Amino acid sequence: MDESDKKMLRRAGKRITSQRMLVLEAIREGGGHLDADEIYRRAKLQAPRLSLSTVYRTINTLKEAGMIEELHLGEEHHHYELRDAKVHHHFVCQNCGRVVEFEWPFSEQLLRDLGEKYDFELTEIHLDLVGYCAECRRKKTNRNA
Repeated sequence: MDESDKKMLRRAGKRITSQRMLVLEAIREGGGHLDADEIYRRAKLQAPRLSLSTVYRTINTLKEAGMIEELHLGEEHHHYELRDAKVHHHFVCQNCGRVVEFEWPFSEQLLRDLGEKYDFELTEIHLDLVGYCAECRRKKTNRNA
């Protein structure tokens, strides 16, 4: 956990604990888009006595502190990634689960335009495009050939 992480926790009125540091590090090293079970497996390598319920409580605390985001990505369970100052979106393959991040410069303009049009203060946008990645489409075509 770096100093900016500690500052964010303090600013949110949260204590700095080893569990919070561990979960943040697991998400950071995993590159994001991890579900709670994967975060737990990664963190448990460093702290064998860590419980899954502690990981869930820690995830909720980090969400409350604005440090991580919860993603749905077209699945029943949630995924988590570090909150990034850069707005980005996701392509999600509904076959293999692959997630590809992309930036769309028009999304910030969309927030402004829609907010003005409907007199609504928009604070964020989540855009997840679900379909099939090139590899899964290729495999499907080969099976049907």
